[in-house]
Amino acid sequence: MNHILIDRLTVPANAKEEFIERMNINRAIIHQQPGFIRDEIFEPVDTNGDLIYFTTAVWENETALQMAREKVQAAYQQEGFDLAAFCRERGIKIERGIYHKLND
Repeated sequence: MNHILIDRLTVPANAKEEFIERMNINRAIIHQQPGFIRDEIFEPVDTNGDLIYFTTAVWENETALQMAREKVQAAYQQEGFDLAAFCRERGIKIERGIYHKLND
């Protein structure tokens, strides 16, 4: 059964460029991982001018998702990147969940 990682990210308008750059780095990593199927990015704007991104990444199964998470974390360590600090310093908020599609 596919596992779908869905993130809702609130990004202040002044952090958009850095966020997009970081998101593209992460996408380049996950696109190379076994079990990756596809991803999508959605970008509406809320009434305060902050950007509300919804991202989805579809994986073949839970094992593929977990292995990809480990690869991303290893890449962060190698790069010296701290996601929590990056988000905190820019006012970015992340809500994350793993879902299964009900209708196939």
